[in-house]
Amino acid sequence: MSYFITGTDTDVGKTLISCALLHGFADQGLRVVGFKPVAAGCDEHDHNDDAQHLRAAGNVLASYGQVNPYCFTQAVAPHLAAQFAGIRINLDRIVTSYRELAAQADVVIVEGAGGFFVPLNAEQDGADLARQLKLPVILVVGMRLGCLNHALLTTQAITARGLKLAGWVANCVDGQMAMLNENIAALQQRIAAPLLGIVPHFDRPPDATDVARRLDFALLSR
Repeated sequence: MSYFITGTDTDVGKTLISCALLHGFADQGLRVVGFKPVAAGCDEHDHNDDAQHLRAAGNVLASYGQVNPYCFTQAVAPHLAAQFAGIRINLDRIVTSYRELAAQADVVIVEGAGGFFVPLNAEQDGADLARQLKLPVILVVGMRLGCLNHALLTTQAITARGLKLAGWVANCVDGQMAMLNENIAALQQRIAAPLLGIVPHFDRPPDATDVARRLDFALLSR
């Protein structure tokens, strides 16, 4: 019962939804842990904020290095950040790290970097990682102008890789989006996977425990 979290773009709320999923599954009495295989944009201690949030949201004791095996200083595309650091991102290493965490938990929430096809090295991308992990995918749709095309293309890409789309979340990142409900309805008509929840736009930093209550976890057990 583990999931790969991807998004229609960067900054669409993948970490928020990932943390919400961790809180929700933990409330069911399950052992949960977050996993951020690759992060770009780290502090002087080589720690990334998103990975730190994931680590804090889990209830399995894991070191920072276990939660985030690849962390790069520059906040750019992962393959470029790795290239600048003189490192090649190795998917086999990521899969091994995932299995180590999975051995300790009932649920591992794996947060991808950027969008589904973001490059990780010269030959492989986030889609290749999801395929190697063989996990069902949850798509976070950042509700803003242009998201319909991004969401439908990503949905098609997930299916083309032979992966299951377990569900999607409508995260209202643009509080002024015109015809929001109509856009959500258009996606519901075109995406076969269930809508797990609608996360409203917050004027304050959103709380993952509150967001967890807005997700329908029963839909993931179907």
